[in-house]
Amino acid sequence: MQLIQEFDNYPPIHRIFALVHDKEDSVFLDSSLQNQLGRYSIIALHPYLKLVNGEQFTVNGKPSEESFEAYVKKYLRTHQEKNTASLPLVSGAVGYFSYDYGREKERVKAQYEKDVDIPDCILIFYDSFIIEDHENHRLSLVANGHGQDCDAGMEILLSLVYRAKALESQGNQSPADENSAVSVREESFPDPAQGLKSNITAVHRYPLESAAAAVTANFTKEDYKDAVRRMIQYIVEGDIYIANMTQQLQITSSMPPYEMFERLRTANPSPFGGYFNYGSFQVVCASPERFLQMRNRKIQTRPIKGTRKRGSTPEEDAALRRELELSEKDKSELLMIVDLERNDLNRVCVPGSVKVTELFTVEAYATVFHLISNIVGELRPELTVMDLLEAAFPGGSITGAPKLRAMELIDELEHGRRNLYTGSMGYLSLDGDCDFNIVIRTALYKDGMYYLGAGGGITYESDLEFEYEETIQKARALLDALGCL
Repeated sequence: MQLIQEFDNYPPIHRIFALVHDKEDSVFLDSSLQNQLGRYSIIALHPYLKLVNGEQFTVNGKPSEESFEAYVKKYLRTHQEKNTASLPLVSGAVGYFSYDYGREKERVKAQYEKDVDIPDCILIFYDSFIIEDHENHRLSLVANGHGQDCDAGMEILLSLVYRAKALESQGNQSPADENSAVSVREESFPDPAQGLKSNITAVHRYPLESAAAAVTANFTKEDYKDAVRRMIQYIVEGDIYIANMTQQLQITSSMPPYEMFERLRTANPSPFGGYFNYGSFQVVCASPERFLQMRNRKIQTRPIKGTRKRGSTPEEDAALRRELELSEKDKSELLMIVDLERNDLNRVCVPGSVKVTELFTVEAYATVFHLISNIVGELRPELTVMDLLEAAFPGGSITGAPKLRAMELIDELEHGRRNLYTGSMGYLSLDGDCDFNIVIRTALYKDGMYYLGAGGGITYESDLEFEYEETIQKARALLDALGCL
C-alpha cells in the first residue's frame, strides 16, 4: 500500500528539512536553483534497507557474501514497483558513489591512503519522501509502508509540514540561519489533527561563535602548475587527449555543516545540490552538473567543460560570457568529452538512439559561467540502471579521454585520493529510473574538518596560470560559505 498526499499551500521544502537535518541518514536532494533542470527537491526519511560498500559490503550492518553490484541488480529486479504518480520518485534509494568506487571498478590502483575514511558508496532505500515540484508549486508526501505502517508514516510527514508551516507563520528563521541556531522541541508542536491553532513557544535562539577557518591544499601553486605541465606532456606524447586535474583543500572550521549548507544554497543556488547526513559525516553539495538521468529508459547526460568567473559589472559579466562562448580551447575540450560520453552510452543504449541535442550552451551560476552539452539515448530493454551506471561511471567530464588512461595519470599526478569528489549523488527508483549529479562544488565534513576538491580540464592548449586560477574560482562559492574569503 502507498499513500500520497498533495499540498498547494505549504512551507518551502528546505524549511521542512531543517526540522530533520540532524537525524542520521536523513538526506535532501536540493534544487535551490529552480529551472527546468532543478524542477524537483526531494527529502528522504525512514530508511529500511541500507547498503554500504567499503572495506566490505554490508546490508543493514551485516556482511553480505554477494557483491554490491549483484545485490542491487537482484533487488531492483525482484522489487519492481510501478510509479503511476506524476512524480520523479515514489519508492527507491538515495545515496552516493565516490570517485574511489569508480577507480576501483576500473582497476586503477591508488598510490595514496585515504585522507578521510568514508565508504566508497552508500545506497539507502527509504520508506517516506517529501517532494516539492517547483514548476507546479506543489508539495507531495509519499509513505510506502515498507518499514512501518503507511498511516503512521504519513502522520509523521504531515506533522513535519505543520511544524514548518507554524514556524513560517511565526516569522521565525530556519534552524541554521546565518546569525543564529534554533533548537526545536518536537513535543511542543501541534498534533496534525489540531491544525495550526496551537501556540509555538519552544523556539530558542543561541548566537553562534564566529567560524574561524584554516585552509590547506595538497598542492602548492607551483606544484599544481608543474603537474599540469606534465599532463600536457602526456598529451603531446599521445597518451591522452584531455584529462581533469584537481587539487584537494582541507578546511578546519567551527561552522556546523548544516549552517554551511544553508549559506551555500542561498548564495550559490544549484539544480543538483543536497545535504546528506550519515551521522559520522555529512555532505554539503551545490553541484551544477547532471551526470545521468533516466526516465522511462530515456537517458540524459550534461557534461560541463569550460568555466569563466562572473563579472563585477554587467559589462564585464557580458564580456566574460562572450569570451567563453568564443573560446576554441573550451569548445575543443567539451567536444572530446561529448565523444567519450556518447561512446559510454552506446555501450548500453539502443543502436541509433544516442544523440547530441545541445553542443555548446553557456549556463550562468552565481559565481561562474559554464559551457555545457546535452546527450540523450535510450537504454536497451534487457538492461537496468546499474548497467547504465557501470558503463558510464565515473563521468567523462571529470576523468578525461581515453578514460582509463586518464584515470591512471590522475592517480600518478594528483597528490591524493579524490574520495567522494567527482563521484555522484542522487537517487534510483524501484521503477528503474535514476537521477545522479557529478559531485563538484561539494564539501565532505568529518571530525571538524571540511574536505573539498576543485579542478579543470587539461588540453594541449592549457595555460598553466589559468588552470590554477580556475580551480580557485570553482572553490570560491564553498570557501565563501565557510567564511574563508
